[in-house]
Amino acid sequence: MIVTKTTGLARFYYATRYSIKGLRAAYRSEPAFRYELWAAALLLPLAFWLAQSGLQLGLLISSLLFVLIMELINTAIEAVVDRAGTEFHALAGLAKDLGSAAVLLALFVTALIWGGIAWDNFS
Repeated sequence: MIVTKTTGLARFYYATRYSIKGLRAAYRSEPAFRYELWAAALLLPLAFWLAQSGLQLGLLISSLLFVLIMELINTAIEAVVDRAGTEFHALAGLAKDLGSAAVLLALFVTALIWGGIAWDNFS
């Protein structure tokens, strides 16, 4: 059986739809993603106030998106591990812990970027 994939604008259209579907699923099913999304929405206007250059604004906004991206990856890891089985396995626990650690480090990076830019602009 030969499967043909869509190309061009049709591929972009379907890929965008799947991405939006994933964002909606994360928002509905993951409290951590909701919290981080709302925090990003609250911090976004502050980024425009805090930034004194386009580079600073890009860093502030990118750091917020970085946390959301890491949370999506963590959620995907958790979904795959949970799908694989309900019994405890050390590697399953490790995978979940590593995904969580990635989110934590993304939050640290965000705090460093925001703190560094605030330090530069107000000292």
